[in-house]
Amino acid sequence: MAAIPAPFDAFRIHDDAAGYRSGIETVALDDLSPGEVVVAAEWSSVNYKDALAGTGQGRILRRFPLVGGIDVAGRVVASTDPAFREGDAVLATGCGLSETRDGGYSRFVRLESRWTIPLPRGLTLRESMVLGTAGFTAALALHRMLDNRQSPAMGPLCVTGATGGVGSLAIDIFSRAGFEVHAISGKADQHAYLRAIGAREVHGRDALATTRPLESARFGGGLDNVGGPMLASLLAQTAPYGNVASAGLAATADLHTTVMPGIIRGVSLLGVASAGTARDIRDAVWAKLGSDWKPAHLERICTAETTLSGLPDVFARMLAGGSLGRTVVRI
Repeated sequence: MAAIPAPFDAFRIHDDAAGYRSGIETVALDDLSPGEVVVAAEWSSVNYKDALAGTGQGRILRRFPLVGGIDVAGRVVASTDPAFREGDAVLATGCGLSETRDGGYSRFVRLESRWTIPLPRGLTLRESMVLGTAGFTAALALHRMLDNRQSPAMGPLCVTGATGGVGSLAIDIFSRAGFEVHAISGKADQHAYLRAIGAREVHGRDALATTRPLESARFGGGLDNVGGPMLASLLAQTAPYGNVASAGLAATADLHTTVMPGIIRGVSLLGVASAGTARDIRDAVWAKLGSDWKPAHLERICTAETTLSGLPDVFARMLAGGSLGRTVVRI
């Protein structure tokens, strides 16, 4: 095993008699959740789920204390699984990180080999974390839509919450896959950004303000990151046999709609739950992200870089609605 400093820095989250708190502290390898693969982390990222977990504004962690960070990329320093050798570049997203086991905001991470993904050809470790859970979620949504016979001929794909990480990467990924993409955003000052990363048209939130069960078919389908009335409106404006993937609840978890889009137009509402995706699908989606679906504008979408010490400020900005694109974490 390569030399591992003891102790080393990690961003850890507690909830006990002293209250809910998070910050950098020193830990040893034996303090971390067990796993067959020990990784020297180089990069991670900040997702909405990370901000909720790090601040306590969402019930994400199922046990305490845990190291935060649902994403990580780095190089193997030791492995009891012969599938991984010292020096291998790997990544992991979701799969219980910063939920039931210690996550990626740590100099060293122990991972279960069944969820450790060899870095796809075509991606650097940093690029894999610009993608991270956000990019994987966007690509998984497209994978699900294509499995259900979505095609560019059905019309443009609509992306709500378009300036966020999932939304920004979805615009680029869907465009790379040959779809026309329309973005929905309430941030008028970011319309140029959305067009630059692949949106053919950009609409304000009023484009999805209808409350009628059915409207004229305007979109072939789409990806919703918002929930609530916008998702209901998108379903009402989706063409026959189109697919709408639901991946977030930036506005609300509530959904008040009717069965009309489903029983009259055959519209499908597809759930996208990236954290527990089966390994074979996970491998296939990451392979696409390193090749045909690799976003063309990763550096433009990566709008910020931070270290472990900068995480609290990033969390606050994200929860206040002030984030744009993706923030990577240099470990």
